[in-house]
Amino acid sequence: MSTDSELMPGAKTAVETCLNIQSSDRVIVFTDEPTQDIGAALAQVARERGAEVVVKTLEGIGERPLLEVPQSLWAFLDEYRPTATFYAASGQKGEIRFRIPLVETLREKYQVRHGHMIGITPEIMRTGMRADYHQVARRTHEVYEIVKACKQIRVTNASGTDLTGHFDHERLKWVIWDGFYREPGKWGNLPEGETFTSPVNVEGIITASIMGDFFSKKYGLLKEPIRLEIENGLLVGCSHPDQGMTEEFWQYLDGVENGRRIGEFAVGTNEFLGRLIGNLLQDEKFPGVHVAFGNPYAAYTGATWDSPVHVDVVMERTSVWVDDRQIMSDGRFMY
Repeated sequence: MSTDSELMPGAKTAVETCLNIQSSDRVIVFTDEPTQDIGAALAQVARERGAEVVVKTLEGIGERPLLEVPQSLWAFLDEYRPTATFYAASGQKGEIRFRIPLVETLREKYQVRHGHMIGITPEIMRTGMRADYHQVARRTHEVYEIVKACKQIRVTNASGTDLTGHFDHERLKWVIWDGFYREPGKWGNLPEGETFTSPVNVEGIITASIMGDFFSKKYGLLKEPIRLEIENGLLVGCSHPDQGMTEEFWQYLDGVENGRRIGEFAVGTNEFLGRLIGNLLQDEKFPGVHVAFGNPYAAYTGATWDSPVHVDVVMERTSVWVDDRQIMSDGRFMY
């Protein structure tokens, strides 16, 4: 079990700096048995700020994996009327179908400030959650200003990535997730640091060291990257020495509408992360590029399609060109 000294600084960052919890807040901390120590730390700091706090364990909400939001939880939310929420829990296969409608309703109906910490671990609380979020925000906004009206971004790395994304800023917006969610309806992942959009097209090769959703917990940091072939924005081929993993990845995406379609193209901006750790929640914020298959976060980007899955893949030590300007070399920003 992790000690308070390990978890409390990161919890204070989440509660005080990122969401600015006050004594007037009604807070819900969603957690589960594997992450209950982290949930308890978040709840403790929020109570120390004077807020009213309820802790909801996923196992208490229903049998896992949770594939939909039960009516009993909707009824509780209507009664409690939260103003701020945290989702600090491990992920299970298919539970994105529970998380997405829950978070969308929290944001739209109740206008909560929400910190989403799916897959959070004590290691992340000791690293990414101790970042200087003022500096993370500055870098995120700088990158946003560079990419917000770009037409294309090319990404390469030494392991074989050579990918080009094409964008239409008039129809599809770039979004800033900088770690500051202090206004009603604002939310994002914690730890944070990225700007993203939905591309109009993506072509090329991805060599990914991390996969998202339940793949992150199951496989962690890959010793050899998985190779993904992209044509016209769709996954058309994948290969890796672990054929079972490859087949599982393909079948998961191919089994649902738009599962093989790239819905997100993002630039990670958290320079306080020294290395990839094998956990998607943190690794997607590592300086570089990641993309996601499936759900394009249409409510934010303006995309006109949907998907019930969202599986990120992270490319390591990338070099990045925005139109004709190189902004990153081997995983380091050049300005």
